[in-house]
Amino acid sequence: MSNPAAEKTEDATPRRKQKEREKGNISKSQDLNAALIVTVGIGILGAFSPKILSTIQTMLYYTFTHLNPKDISENDILLVLIPFVTALAQILLPFLILLTIAVIVIIRLQVGNIFAPEKIKFDLSNVAPSKFLQNAKKMFNPAEPRNIVEFIKSLVKLLIVFFCGYAVLNGRKDELYGLMGLSISTSFTVISSILTQMFINMCLAMLVMGILDKKFQDHEYNKSLKMTTQEVKDEFKDTEGDPKIKAKIRSIQMRMAHQKMMSNVAKADVVVTNPTHYAVALEYNKLNASAPRVVAKGVDFVAFKIREIAQNNKIPIVENPPLARTLYKLVPIDGIIPSDMFVAVAEVLAYVYNKNKQGGK
Repeated sequence: MSNPAAEKTEDATPRRKQKEREKGNISKSQDLNAALIVTVGIGILGAFSPKILSTIQTMLYYTFTHLNPKDISENDILLVLIPFVTALAQILLPFLILLTIAVIVIIRLQVGNIFAPEKIKFDLSNVAPSKFLQNAKKMFNPAEPRNIVEFIKSLVKLLIVFFCGYAVLNGRKDELYGLMGLSISTSFTVISSILTQMFINMCLAMLVMGILDKKFQDHEYNKSLKMTTQEVKDEFKDTEGDPKIKAKIRSIQMRMAHQKMMSNVAKADVVVTNPTHYAVALEYNKLNASAPRVVAKGVDFVAFKIREIAQNNKIPIVENPPLARTLYKLVPIDGIIPSDMFVAVAEVLAYVYNKNKQGGK
């Protein structure tokens, strides 16, 4: 029988996801990226098409009206090419700049704000011819059917996109046949309309497949991050701390707090008792506090120790069971007594002060 603790049945914890993200392991769809980039690229190209056509027209006009082959020598070849290079730059640079910005935005929207140096390390072995051959063999290796399935999926996607474009051409083939004998401007308008419809259909097909692929990649990614029950427990220990260690720390903290509380008894002005079950030590410093405060309290053995320390340090002990129980239950250590208990505590302190004066006489 398989061990249930070894089965990855638990969803990944936020910490596990964060660690994988820091390594650059995230859910992403190359198909969706490609679909968005191609769609945006075609859109930019369509927006710039009037400018591109105008630039090409100007270049052709210059070529046929200003260039005379008889006047061109080998030394003038660079000067001749400058107008063409300038025209080409006017066409390509705006398109490439906007496309680069679009690519950055598209990738950023899908992967978010991450920086994983491990993913951008350059390794010459990855570009060696042997590496390409190795990957090709792996792709068609019968022992690794996943690679074959991925190759078939890519081929099916290309065929779907191709047929989406072909369907437009086939549906409007009569218009293409009718272009013979028409003017160039009319032919160009019809061809532009057909190409626009074809690109729209192809882009829509790519976007739909990209969205489906993104959902599939998210599912596979979450599946790959699943954890065993033991891994979740171990991560909880790493994050929150071992319960045994935390209990030990709490025990030490309580012991230190107890020792500090006991040391404060020697500074108290009076200890109010039950007389045996409860003991509460009070201190009243007019310069530091507006009312008396509880510096120590306890029941049974702790109460006995408070009385013992008070006796050793000649701290007055006053038996007042109702006041002792009320102070113990309502006032925390280092807490100021509530206003409705001022009278009762004041009577105790007055009794102690009068007794001290009488003892001093």
